[in-house]
Amino acid sequence: MTTDQPEVAKAPDLSVGICLADYSDPRHGADIVALMDHYSRDPFGGGEPLSERCRAELVEKLGKFPGAFTVLAYSEGRAVGLVNCFTGFSTFQCAPLVNIHDVVVHRDARGAGICAAMLDLVVTEARVRGCCKLTMEVLEKNQPAQTAYRKSGFKPYILDEAHGAALFWERYL
Repeated sequence: MTTDQPEVAKAPDLSVGICLADYSDPRHGADIVALMDHYSRDPFGGGEPLSERCRAELVEKLGKFPGAFTVLAYSEGRAVGLVNCFTGFSTFQCAPLVNIHDVVVHRDARGAGICAAMLDLVVTEARVRGCCKLTMEVLEKNQPAQTAYRKSGFKPYILDEAHGAALFWERYL
C-alpha cells in the first residue's frame, strides 16, 4: 500500500494516517530506514546510528522474512512512526502470535496518540492472521513507553505472581 491510497486507520489527530508498509515501495523503504536510524540513535535504542549494512539491507530482508510486517504513521506527508512485527507461535495457545519488535514515534510527534493508533492496526493485522496474542519487550526504565503500552492494553507477562514476571534475555551468535 502506498501513502497515496486511503489510510487503513487514523490516529486521534486526524492529520495522521496509519498504514501497512509495502516493502517494495521506495518511499516506505526510505521511511523505515530513517525511523529505525532515529530510534537507534536514541538512548533507549542503543544511542548509536544504524549501521551502514542495516541501512542498505534492512528493507529487503524484512520483505523476505516470513511473517514480517511494518506499520507506518504519516503526519502531513512525513513519516513519524513505525512498528516492526514478526509472526511467531504460541505453544501454550497452539496458535500464531505477533511479536512487536520495534516501536518508534519520532521525538517531534510524541504525545499525539500515534503509538496507540499504530498498535490498533497491529491488533487488526494480528486478527487477520489468526493470532492469539501480541508480545513485546520494553526496557525497565523506559516509563513513557510502558505508559503508552499499558494504555493500549499491554501488561507484564506473569503466569503466577509467586513466580514473578518474565524477563527478556539474549545471547549473541
